[in-house]
Amino acid sequence: MNWYAIFAIYVLFWVISAFIVLPFGIRTPDETGEILREGQADSAPSNFRPGVVVLRATILSAVLFGLYYANYVEGWVTLDKLPGYSRSN
Repeated sequence: MNWYAIFAIYVLFWVISAFIVLPFGIRTPDETGEILREGQADSAPSNFRPGVVVLRATILSAVLFGLYYANYVEGWVTLDKLPGYSRSN
């Protein structure tokens, strides 16, 4: 696997991981006891911390990509091993 493919697949894992960890730890103003500002939605987060989201997404994507790459190298799960999928015609 070349470096471009590794980078592209890791970026895909990172984006998916960011969307997975995005809602964790978010609190609304009702939950934190803050007063809503004029024009603010009731569901708007009051404690959003993008740095924490980036850190969590980076850790999760590194773990997931590590598992993906280990499977790529070792061949634990292949199409031939899945029921209903085979490469023979």
